[in-house]
Amino acid sequence: MIKRIGRHPAVVRGVGSFLAGYLKFVYRTNRFVFDPSDLYGKLDPHLPVIFAMWHGQHFIVPFFSPEGWPTRVMISRSADGEVNATVIRKLGIGLIRASGSQKKHQIAKRGGMRGFIEALRALKNGENIAMTADVPKGPARVSGSGIVQLARHSGRPIVPVAVATSRSLDLSTWDKASVNLPFGKGAVVVDEPIYVSAEADDEELENARKSVEAGLNRVTARAYELVGRSDG
Repeated sequence: MIKRIGRHPAVVRGVGSFLAGYLKFVYRTNRFVFDPSDLYGKLDPHLPVIFAMWHGQHFIVPFFSPEGWPTRVMISRSADGEVNATVIRKLGIGLIRASGSQKKHQIAKRGGMRGFIEALRALKNGENIAMTADVPKGPARVSGSGIVQLARHSGRPIVPVAVATSRSLDLSTWDKASVNLPFGKGAVVVDEPIYVSAEADDEELENARKSVEAGLNRVTARAYELVGRSDG
């Protein structure tokens, strides 16, 4: 969320605690609508699921995981990831510390394979996984293949989700991050679950990846529409 904050644990904890408090304030001071209106009822038969988000549009998504839906969030091992991890811990949500990469030689460094295995185990145990579909540091809003492979190997569906607020601070970062602001209205939108066959070949996997991308673009556009704004 914040660049170049340093790696000192006290700084990380301090910034993370502040941001957790701020996000709680944003959540409590916005009036949220859901699309579909019976969102939780529609998703319940598909649990556990893999929630897909776009980078930079995901900051308050964790607030909408209801009690009884154990969820773990995948967060990178980067300096920014340390802050995000502190925020998630403060919100009482489980973590998986890993991220993907568009470059194969960086996957091990970022803990991608270990995170993948941990996510598989969590899904098998009935926990949802929340993760960004696009990988650091871009390109933004281009889904990577990792989330599709996770769906293929776990048998669990991918659910594109977006949250938007009528007031936000839009940053000039690689992911065009949108920092939600208080005292407005918000929208939470999910798309249809995307299942990936365990026998999917390369072409089917690519089609699934494109479906995730298209689904995320749809829910993002719809969330902004519901709060009276355009995305970007």
